[in-house]
Amino acid sequence: MRVALVDCPIDVSSLISEVSDDSCGAASVFLGCVRNVNDGRAVTGIEYSAYRSMAEREMNAIVREAAERFGVSRLIIEHRLGALGLGDVSVAIVAAHPHRAPALDAMRFAIEQLKRRVPIWKLELYVDGTREWVGSGIRNRESGVEAPDVVATRIQ
Repeated sequence: MRVALVDCPIDVSSLISEVSDDSCGAASVFLGCVRNVNDGRAVTGIEYSAYRSMAEREMNAIVREAAERFGVSRLIIEHRLGALGLGDVSVAIVAAHPHRAPALDAMRFAIEQLKRRVPIWKLELYVDGTREWVGSGIRNRESGVEAPDVVATRIQ
């Protein structure tokens, strides 16, 4: 069980190998990838930033909660930071368990909680040359940390 914020491409095969175990009959994988359109606007890439220490602490809490709730002992969350291009993997969650339902449930819980609670911010880069912070106006409940002041403001 581990979490990481990484500055290089996520090696999904390595993550799957890391959670693999003869006792586990199921491994579930979630990959979040940079898509070419968001809310009807053509996207060229994304830049992710984070409050690292708080993000890692919250990601670890999510892993512990998933372990307690779904009985998984093999779960990894990796989120990439920095500039990403179309198709790049921005987040990978891999969970393994002897049975499929807990592996799938833990993986889904982890991504939903990550999106809701972890202070990672996304700056979308558009074909027209503008940039916009997206999905980052939510305040972290425990810390009160918000995304940068330019939330939902176009930057030329």
